[in-house]
Amino acid sequence: MLYLDRPAWPWRGRLWSHLISDVSPAELHAFAETLGVPRRGFDRDHYDIPADRFPAAVWLGARVVSSREIVRLLHASGLRRPKHLARP
Repeated sequence: MLYLDRPAWPWRGRLWSHLISDVSPAELHAFAETLGVPRRGFDRDHYDIPADRFPAAVWLGARVVSSREIVRLLHASGLRRPKHLARP
C-alpha cells in the first residue's frame, strides 16, 4: 500500500508531502514514476512529492495519513532507513 502525508513541508518556495510504501521500495519507485516524480525525489525510504502532485497521488490510490503515521508505517514494515544507515 502507498501512503502520503498532506503537503506541509516547506522547501524552495513550495510545500511537499512524503510518499512511502509499506510493501517494498520497488512499489514506491514504480508509483513515483507513474506520478512523474524524478528519482532525485527519493530520500532513503520515501519520495518528496510537491503539493501540485498530491491530488494525482491520491487519485491513483495513495492513502492520506498523518506524518506520524508515515513514520510508524515505515518502522512497522521494516523499510525505515535512518540517515546513519543510508548508503552514500
